[in-house]
Amino acid sequence: MSTVAPPQSLLDTFTSVRSVTDELTANLSAEDQTPQSMTAASPVKWHRAHVTWFFEEFILRTHPDYAVYDDTFRYLFNSYYEAVGARHPRPDRGLVTRPGIEDITRYREHVDAALTDLLIRGDLDESAYALVELGCNHEQQHQELLLMDFKHLLSRHAFAPAYVDRPIEPAGAGPEALRWRTIASGLAEVGADGSEFAYDNEGPRHTVFLAGGEIASRTVTNSEWLEFIADDGYRRPELWLSDGWATINESGWNAPEYWDLNNSDPTSSTTFTLSGRRPIVLDEPVVHVSFYEADAYARWAGARLPTEYEWEVAARDLEPLRGELLDPARCHPGRAAEAMIGDVWEWTASAYLPYPGFTPANGAVGEYNGKFMSDQHVLRGAGAVTPRGHERITYRNFFPAASRWAFAGLRLAR
Repeated sequence: MSTVAPPQSLLDTFTSVRSVTDELTANLSAEDQTPQSMTAASPVKWHRAHVTWFFEEFILRTHPDYAVYDDTFRYLFNSYYEAVGARHPRPDRGLVTRPGIEDITRYREHVDAALTDLLIRGDLDESAYALVELGCNHEQQHQELLLMDFKHLLSRHAFAPAYVDRPIEPAGAGPEALRWRTIASGLAEVGADGSEFAYDNEGPRHTVFLAGGEIASRTVTNSEWLEFIADDGYRRPELWLSDGWATINESGWNAPEYWDLNNSDPTSSTTFTLSGRRPIVLDEPVVHVSFYEADAYARWAGARLPTEYEWEVAARDLEPLRGELLDPARCHPGRAAEAMIGDVWEWTASAYLPYPGFTPANGAVGEYNGKFMSDQHVLRGAGAVTPRGHERITYRNFFPAASRWAFAGLRLAR
């Protein structure tokens, strides 16, 4: 982990991050915040409480002057930290009707006041400051998850309600022409260098060999995905990994998540967005596809998915460019463009595994990333609901291969 910010800067970051969560949830009712639409998703109020629990559990509980808000919250809002103790079953988070959203607001205010006081007084050691920084990044991660999960919940409503109002956008003239950028062969350094905050799974920095090749100048678009559908892409077993073929047949997938495919006129198909059901914009990046679908599309296109190392090296030349990141007035990708960070997370061909020399942190907080390095695939970049400032080219996001509710798309390589 990088050098920790000084306390005043850290206090500003803490205050800013906490306020974003409050802004994203200010207009959501108790009915909005309580249900859980699937096991992989969590209720909005659970996210609000869990990120607060993180600060209380790992920082405030170690301070002798801190008064715990409610001891039952340690059980209700622990996510997966076995070393902390027993926790409420994940599939049943939507059954926790109490505490209500107002009590969770009071819980957030209680923790905010206590931690702000410690930061103002400078009454924390370096390891605690590092945990505050980690907690802020953890909350930003959950801001994205909160919007992903709430989108999935709203999509199950009979009348496709909107979370945020925005104008319907024109269909567009089509995506910019796809170009291929060279990936040079040879040795390359990848991973976080310690100059800024990074999660432990982004290091250690190390050397890899790249065989060389090319990477697409932009992500795959909705119009290109419609061509894949029109060419029976979802019905051709030769394009699919075995597990992927079994998954699409069991699940009945014939298009990306949230699409309502109009078979008589595919270009008039619609998709559910956080602004309700909208016409598909042809030159936007395709989003809400699984690793299985991304891999099948790449094979159909005569290409492949890039490795995470190819992606990181290619992204360096475009590092200052950004697509859409979290804008509470939008919460949706923009038009496909050259930027490699923003709009949609990009599936890579890489399994989520530890870098050489990776060592989890000591204690319960060491369970943060390392324990998930099995049966997951790496995504790079950032999505349209990733908070600004949380993105970087070394970021290793990860999901199981069948996941579709994340803001995930793809970029081709060859």
